[in-house]
Formats: sequence, structure tokens, C-alpha cells
Amino acid sequence: MKKCIQTEKAPKAIGPYSQAVRFNTFLFLSGQIPIDPFTGLYNPSSIEEETEIVMKNIGAILSNVGLSYEDIVKTTLYIVNMNDFASVNEVYGKYFENNPPARSCVAVNKLPKNCKVEIEAIAAFPHSE
Repeated sequence: MKKCIQTEKAPKAIGPYSQAVRFNTFLFLSGQIPIDPFTGLYNPSSIEEETEIVMKNIGAILSNVGLSYEDIVKTTLYIVNMNDFASVNEVYGKYFENNPPARSCVAVNKLPKNCKVEIEAIAAFPHSE
């Protein structure tokens, strides 16, 4: 059965979608962009800061359902400028020092709110509830 997940500690959806959806033992997280969840504003000063905010937003959704970065099995990164790949990778890598998830990285023309990075993820619950 599908269950929609929402938390005030991550940015509210800016369209007809959920922050995440649980289905059986999987959690599918919608793409997260560097929006401050409390102000709703986008104002990072660098690609590193954008990536850090995105990862914290992902962490907020995960912790809302009792999961952590360790439970992520797949991510997809969307980057506007592939010249930023190394900087994004450096920040991203801090969250996955052991047993990193499978990953794809795609260059895109534009992202919502003119952000430079968006990351979506799939996590797995250790057991069914």
C-alpha cells in the first residue's frame, strides 16, 4: 500500500507531488532542491552550499520515517553545469563514506527556482512494518 510522507523539516512540495512515498519496504524521495524548509527561500552562495542544503533536506525526510543516509540504495543527481560535478561530488561524498548507494548523474538545462543541483533518492527500510 502506498503512503505519502510529509515533514515540516523539508521544503513543501511546489506542485502536485509528495516529498516522499513509501511503498512496501521502499521510500521514494522526490527530487530535493536547495530551498530552506523554514523560509521557503532559495539563496545559497555556492554549488557546495546548494548541495549541502539538498542533502540536509533529504536527511530530514529520511529521519521523519526512521531512516538515515545508510538506508539509501539509489540516487539520481541533476546538475545544470557539469563543471560543478567535482564540487557536488565532494559534498555528496561526505554523506556516503561507507557503502555508497548506486547513482546516476545527469546534466540538465534548467531546474526549478533556477537551482544548480537537484537530488532524488530511493531508500529501503530494513524490514517491513
